[in-house]
Amino acid sequence: MVSSRSPFGALLRAWRDRLSPADAGLTAAAGRRAPGLRREELAQLSGISVDYVLRLEQSRAKNPSEQVVGALARTLQLTRAERDQLYRSAGLLPPQDGTVSTHVPASIQRLAARLGDVPIGVFTADWTLVWWNTTWCALHGDPALLPTAERNLARALFGNGAAHATMHPMQSERGQDAFETSIVADLKDAAIRYPADVHLHRLVQDLRTESNAFAQHWSTQTAATQHTTDRKTIRHPEVGDILLDCDVLIVPGADLRLVTYTAAAKSSDAGKLDLLRVTGTRIAPALP
Repeated sequence: MVSSRSPFGALLRAWRDRLSPADAGLTAAAGRRAPGLRREELAQLSGISVDYVLRLEQSRAKNPSEQVVGALARTLQLTRAERDQLYRSAGLLPPQDGTVSTHVPASIQRLAARLGDVPIGVFTADWTLVWWNTTWCALHGDPALLPTAERNLARALFGNGAAHATMHPMQSERGQDAFETSIVADLKDAAIRYPADVHLHRLVQDLRTESNAFAQHWSTQTAATQHTTDRKTIRHPEVGDILLDCDVLIVPGADLRLVTYTAAAKSSDAGKLDLLRVTGTRIAPALP
């Protein structure tokens, strides 16, 4: 049991040692001696450098950012209490109630990691991507290459930044307008439930300024269906158009959405997805 007075580096090392590589979605090589994750694996999965992990553990790096601590907490699959302890040990206030939670329960991470053949992304209530697997990278591109603030579906649809510029062209079977309207409806719902969340407020304000389409959707007073299930054609630069069923699964009690993409067995689209798994898969970092 780690003392609550332990420094950040000691907590990081102790929780790294206890996490099974399999639970983190990794395949452990035969003869492995490390009881948990190696520093290199923690760094890759958290989207930070190995040297920075080493300096944090040795208490040579001070004052890690909220994004870094959040990424490490998700990668280490901490409970809420442990996550809060990690934040405090870094001199930061833990995420407060009344704001959009980025916490991904360990059980959800283990479930997603064991479904490696299926592209899976885990989104928060404001459609920020906080966890993804390697097959998601192969299908959509690596989110780790985007700035943290850009890892958001609404920014990809309506913004004018890196998320929008790098998003693969995508066509919804329901129609693009219906798809966009459903995402805005989800943001409206989140804004009602999390009125004190400054990041959500900034997201809405940015998009209302950057996008006439978003501003029009936001000002519409009629009720709109939230985003759940769809069929989408994704224009992939390597395999061309690929038609996939997109399902949005709600995680009860966590206010998270698991987004999955699948194709009918033995279809040409399933073949393209298989090809992407082989040619485009690597260790996927967690999001800071």
